[in-house]
Amino acid sequence: MPTKVEGWKSEAYGNEVRDRLLEFAEEGWESIPEDEHDEWFERFKWWGLYHQRKGQESYFMMRIGTPNGVLEPGQLEVVADVADEFARGPADNPEFGGAVCDWTTRQSIQLHWIKLEDIPEIWDRLESVGLSTQQACGDSWRNIVGCPVAGKDTEEFVDAWPVAEALNEEFTGNEEHSNLPRKWKVSVTGCSEGCGQGDINDLAFEPATKEIDGEERKGFNVRVGGGLARKEPRLSRSIDVFCTPDEVSEVAGACSALFREHGDRENRFNARIKFLIDEWGTEKFRRVLDEEFVDGELRTAGEDLRDQYTYNAGDGEHGDHVGVHEQPDGNYYVGLSVLVGRMGAEDTRTLAHLADEYGSGEVRITQRQNLIVTDVDSDRLDEFLDEPLLEDYSPDPHPFMRGSIACTGTEYCSLSIVETKNRMVRYARHLRDTVAVPDGVEDFHIHLSGCTASCAQPQIADVSLRGMKTRKDGEPVEAFDIGLGGGLGENPQFADWVEMRVAADEVPGYIGNLLSVFEAEREDGESFREFVARHDEDDLTGLAEPEETGYEDPYMHNTKMTWYPYADDDDMSASPAPTDGSGEPIPSDD
Repeated sequence: MPTKVEGWKSEAYGNEVRDRLLEFAEEGWESIPEDEHDEWFERFKWWGLYHQRKGQESYFMMRIGTPNGVLEPGQLEVVADVADEFARGPADNPEFGGAVCDWTTRQSIQLHWIKLEDIPEIWDRLESVGLSTQQACGDSWRNIVGCPVAGKDTEEFVDAWPVAEALNEEFTGNEEHSNLPRKWKVSVTGCSEGCGQGDINDLAFEPATKEIDGEERKGFNVRVGGGLARKEPRLSRSIDVFCTPDEVSEVAGACSALFREHGDRENRFNARIKFLIDEWGTEKFRRVLDEEFVDGELRTAGEDLRDQYTYNAGDGEHGDHVGVHEQPDGNYYVGLSVLVGRMGAEDTRTLAHLADEYGSGEVRITQRQNLIVTDVDSDRLDEFLDEPLLEDYSPDPHPFMRGSIACTGTEYCSLSIVETKNRMVRYARHLRDTVAVPDGVEDFHIHLSGCTASCAQPQIADVSLRGMKTRKDGEPVEAFDIGLGGGLGENPQFADWVEMRVAADEVPGYIGNLLSVFEAEREDGESFREFVARHDEDDLTGLAEPEETGYEDPYMHNTKMTWYPYADDDDMSASPAPTDGSGEPIPSDD
């Protein structure tokens, strides 16, 4: 039997939902029948809208897709204006203020506190500059990711930006691919660093060469079935297929159609393509793809560049593109470190103006939640680097600031178990100020995820933090499972989970103790990841001890049970939600 979600989708889904959403927006929050909330909220996702959690009824998160992370001139300023005007809620975040833009690990943008009644105007503004929320969420093609400096990299193997752009144009709004069993995440990598993160995507195109008709051609090998969520991570697997850049759309469409027809629609937990690959194996997947979903015969895989991959592989790699880098045209791109991927609306607007003044106006989002200003005039590079904004968003950050990633957390997300963004900010600053970085360590990745959904990609970090609960001094407190040694690169591997349910205020002490052990016991200048790899799991458990330090955590209580973790009165009963289009509480029928 199809799941209830499949039943809802069979009644209305995809492009047709837009008209109903506009009707609801005109009539207001209360026009959505209360007994139909779940089904409409599921459909809204296709248009980039997630209803926020309990206590925040009538407010939505809006996700804006930016293929390959590319924001064209003029787009970032519109995003900032939309955030400033429409993304303000009943309470401010103490670290970031009242209107923020979140840059995600899939090179997208998220805005919060969006009112249903404001959606039509927001769409008009976004679409006027070529931005869209279409398929930013939902059971369809998601935002296509890739190397954020595609076309701007002096070392890239093939420019993947036109390929990603073509895929976006082909499959956004494409009715044949609009209703898949689950989300469909696609990566296109054109560089030798592997920063497209193809290993953790449903479908990945990775740089390769193959001799065709006596000529060596550049193109892509195809991998399928990567993903991180549900405590069941998978690395994507080769299906022994090579395609040229102009063949990518056909092969991608065939893979998507196969998933549409054969993905599990009876068990939503097993609906991702990684589980179909588990069941079928890659040989059967390739055979069915070749026989039933493509015209002609698929080519076998070519020679790939995976032995050159360095992205997120450990110390000494800078695949995050933070820093100052020369482009092929002699200008520069400058990667800015944005701590936990969050920027206030005013800073976002300032950055848009700086990008216009010093470069082409183009800005790009990375999979490490950072921003890149491209095409900076070589004659004005130093002047740009002296801008005050770059003191807060540095191209040369401390390792703990550079490597910190966090998901949305209990601030807005119904799945999260713990507070994340503000906590990771506090962790990073405390570690920067109190923990000595071992000699030679330039990159140290700490990923903090509020639950097992893995939006912060914790399994591929030096230190992985996954939200949990525990008891301390007899009281329930927020906590984390801790994993070590994850990363991508030439030999990708997932973190080993070695400490369970460590109280949140003891995590910085654990990391400090861990780095002391690493510095004392490392061999021949090995990286942290290499150090972890030469220990078995039993040795890693207990390698360092959690410890209370001078770090103080204001979010130890159960933030999931608050209406907003940072409100002066955060009790669920104090919530003003639901509110009307003006943000005023809607009186209860009682």
